[in-house]
Amino acid sequence: MAKLSDEIIQKLKMFSGFYRLSSKERLQKIQKIIPELNDDEVSLLLNTGSLELTIINKMVENAVGSISVPFGLGVNFVINNKIYAVPMAVEEPSVIAAASSAAKLTLETGGFITSATEQIMMGQIQLLEIKNPELAISLISSNKDQIIEIANSNHPSLISHGGGVRDVKGKVLETRVGKMVICELFVDCCDAMGANAVSAMAEEVAPFLEDLTGGRALLRILSNLSDLRLARASCIIPKEKLGGETTVDNIVAACAFAETDPYRAATHNKGIMNGISSVILATANDTRAIEAGAHAYASITGHYGSLTKWIKNEMGDLEGSIEVPMAVGIVGGATKTNPIAKIALKIMAIKSAKELAQVAVAVGLAQNLGALRALSTSGIIKGHMRLHSKNVAISAGAQGELIDTIAQKMVEEKNVKFSRAKELLVELDVKK
Repeated sequence: MAKLSDEIIQKLKMFSGFYRLSSKERLQKIQKIIPELNDDEVSLLLNTGSLELTIINKMVENAVGSISVPFGLGVNFVINNKIYAVPMAVEEPSVIAAASSAAKLTLETGGFITSATEQIMMGQIQLLEIKNPELAISLISSNKDQIIEIANSNHPSLISHGGGVRDVKGKVLETRVGKMVICELFVDCCDAMGANAVSAMAEEVAPFLEDLTGGRALLRILSNLSDLRLARASCIIPKEKLGGETTVDNIVAACAFAETDPYRAATHNKGIMNGISSVILATANDTRAIEAGAHAYASITGHYGSLTKWIKNEMGDLEGSIEVPMAVGIVGGATKTNPIAKIALKIMAIKSAKELAQVAVAVGLAQNLGALRALSTSGIIKGHMRLHSKNVAISAGAQGELIDTIAQKMVEEKNVKFSRAKELLVELDVKK
């Protein structure tokens, strides 16, 4: 077994008590380890914009700054007969443009129709070393009311808003380490995402379950596969808006490809999440939880496939639908501590977590439509590279008017590359 060198051990000692330091002091220590990190870069890290450094230090451990992500607005969205300008935080070119363009295609037929189920999250308690698993399941069922009472007892705020545990179920799993009993709590989280509350409830009922079943509680945690907390959206696009039935047929065939082949589905669904995750990030919700739930849901049948479905209806028009787990909140957590997130919710005039979920899923459907339309006609690269060209120009060092000039030149040449941007930057500087 390899051992760490004395030099590495000495450097690691510098992190002793790191969490007790101020952000500036942490960066000073980092500079001793990474001398290439200069004072200007440290100042840039400490300039955290709208999110104050004191707040950041309360939100994450060992904070030294924040990273900015472009924040734009998706437009042309009419959802359940309400107009939305949708905040989207994303660094990838073409995402907001594609979603806005696709949303415009739905306006003639009324925009997006959406719905959402109750805001139910699941918490799981893993019970091991149970001699009679079937008896344990029976005991969990017969003591359901007491389990609910214990789980709800420490969460008066959630209860006062109409939430709390709605049901309790048990199941037996056959695993490679033997049988285990899983007790599941089904919690109405109202307008909160609910992760902390659900996990806390799981921990609070665990001792009672141990006494009840004679087992040993191991994991006590929520599940991010929130398949009882679904958001749905649908839309219709007239064939004329797409250039005719051939494009409709092509989009349907492209979706069928993603439904059948997991390799295609992974990219297909990533495009959907480009839209959804942008809204989730803009509102300071948990992008990782939403993405984990979505991809798990895409494979819940045992086969990983498309989260959307596109068909040609009797009129020859394109109809699309999507159904995705959507555990979002508008109260608690970063949604209330991040000022930009609060502004994002205000821009949309969001009144409930259920409404936010429906907006996010509509954006996901629009994003998918935009991608499939491009793939089925001109190809994805043409539009993407046109928008990406400005990023390439900036990364090459272009500033001011040169950004647009170099970007346009690369697009005309069909040569959107960093090396070409550097060449053009030199050429145009020389001409000046």
